Amino acid sequence: MMYRNLEECLNDLEKHGHLIRIKEEVDPHLEMAAIHLRVHAMKGPALLFEKVKGSRFRAASNIFGTTERSRFIFRDTWKAVEEIIALRNDPISALKKPFRHIGTGLAALKALPLKRSGLPSGFEEIRISDLPLIKHWPMDGGAFVTLPLVYTEDADKPGIMNANLGMYRIQLTGNDYVTDKEVGLHYQIHRGIGIHQAKANKKGIPLKVSCFVGGHPAHTLAAVMPLPEGLSELTFAGLLAGRRFRYSYEEGFCISHDADFIITGEVLPNENKPEGPFGDHLGYYSLTHPFPLMKVNKVYARKNAIWNFTVVGRPPQEDTAFGALIHELTGDAIRQEIPGVQEVHAVDAAGVHPLLFAIGSERYTPYLQTRQPAEILTQANRILGTGQLSLAKFLFITAGESLSTHDEAAFLRYVLERIDLRRDIHFHTNTTIDTLDYSGTGLNSGSKVVFAAYGEPLRQLDTAVPAVLTAPGVFRAAHLVMPGVVAVTAPAFENYEKAAAEMQQISDRLLADANALKGLPFLVVCDDSAFMAATVNNFLWATFTRCNPSHDIYGVDSFIQHKHWGCRGPLLIDARTKPHHAPPLIPDPEVEQRVDRLFEKGGSLERLGNGR
Repeated sequence: MMYRNLEECLNDLEKHGHLIRIKEEVDPHLEMAAIHLRVHAMKGPALLFEKVKGSRFRAASNIFGTTERSRFIFRDTWKAVEEIIALRNDPISALKKPFRHIGTGLAALKALPLKRSGLPSGFEEIRISDLPLIKHWPMDGGAFVTLPLVYTEDADKPGIMNANLGMYRIQLTGNDYVTDKEVGLHYQIHRGIGIHQAKANKKGIPLKVSCFVGGHPAHTLAAVMPLPEGLSELTFAGLLAGRRFRYSYEEGFCISHDADFIITGEVLPNENKPEGPFGDHLGYYSLTHPFPLMKVNKVYARKNAIWNFTVVGRPPQEDTAFGALIHELTGDAIRQEIPGVQEVHAVDAAGVHPLLFAIGSERYTPYLQTRQPAEILTQANRILGTGQLSLAKFLFITAGESLSTHDEAAFLRYVLERIDLRRDIHFHTNTTIDTLDYSGTGLNSGSKVVFAAYGEPLRQLDTAVPAVLTAPGVFRAAHLVMPGVVAVTAPAFENYEKAAAEMQQISDRLLADANALKGLPFLVVCDDSAFMAATVNNFLWATFTRCNPSHDIYGVDSFIQHKHWGCRGPLLIDARTKPHHAPPLIPDPEVEQRVDRLFEKGGSLERLGNGR
């Protein structure tokens, strides 16, 4: 469908059974988020909140809640966009067969942004306090915009074709922000908007920012797409929408004629205020830190505007569907970016950024005396130096036929069968990690580790807990997580000095039984081994979000030889919660009880059941 606005999309979803209207008044303070989370967990429909307490505007969520619904929304344009993305990633094919791709080229031209004049008809000026001020998690610092389309231009090359459209969260209320006059922007300097700010700062001028909310769902996806060089976000938005992005300028600010809401303002050089906390996509809060302050200029809303939002938290959430859509469109791009690499999978269950699985190539091995990692080590360094992949802490890489990184348990088994713990572990210390990850030594600071395994299997993985781990007085509650991985419960973490002593005691105890542990490459020390072993997703989340590789990886009979660290027995991973970690996201039980009314008989969500 070629929707002209968000409401047309929602009406289409409702017509085809993909949306439910919530007619009861709902509080934006925690209730709307709680409803969204419960419906999303049930793989339920999109939601249209018709009565938002404290605001005259409606709100919508869970629009992208399933990949099936997302494909439905873009059903008329998806194939053409796939062809254009593929063409950008492989331009030689266009030179070889130009007439086959002529339609693709014309489609791209027709998607170029279309400039109009003046403010769109039907728009009115409002205030920040008129908006649905949605607070998502109990400890959040205030109300946030979670699906903002943040538009900025390059001070050196102004104009829409060199603009950046990104999704950076916006704090509307709370902390020290002056109501209706200031909001907070959360982004890092290496992002597109950060580069624009740096250029504006150098010229000593404010950075003009326009934040769009609502509009065609294609604009939302465009803001998070890693696009090929030369394809702007707004051209991509036009391609995916089947309709050109329409815009004009007011007081020097870009105005989207398609958006439901527009917030304009300026970021002045070196003006920051504390932003956060915010319940984030790793499943923990990101804490309060200084981030750029935006002085609000004007706020606009179209007639009958709809505020769209999402809720992030421990995966899977609605942004998981974004990741799946991006992979569908750009899955082959990594082959062009890094020669020899077949797949890279940012593992959603671990919060995306902390953990990568990759399949590379080993074309050198026929010439080596032993089959061991060689080329994949070079490829690992390239992966960790590429875009947002550089935020990863853990990279598992191998090479093999008929192997998929998306079958996570099978991929891990393949690696664990082949990894040589004496040779195949490679640390990067004192480096950068994701801003939202608090497992490191400070903000943005931590370490990385590469597990590179290749060759014939070295072991048969244990499929039961080895008897030595269940002997009286050895460990509390040893549970098999998956073949080759056992979790054990340990006392609460106090400090790294004591942790090192505890791990040494474990190593000493297990050294005598090393032969009985040959099928166990990974032993995870944690707060709750039953939780860790309950699902593979629990293991992926709790282990890789709570570890700083350089500080939390130990090994039975470990050694350092020629600056290389290895171990002869199982690897010991300390996945306990540390005092410096951010708190996990826990719903408010009172709010959960209050929203039950919508799922009970007579409630708008009755047909979904309670879902608890």
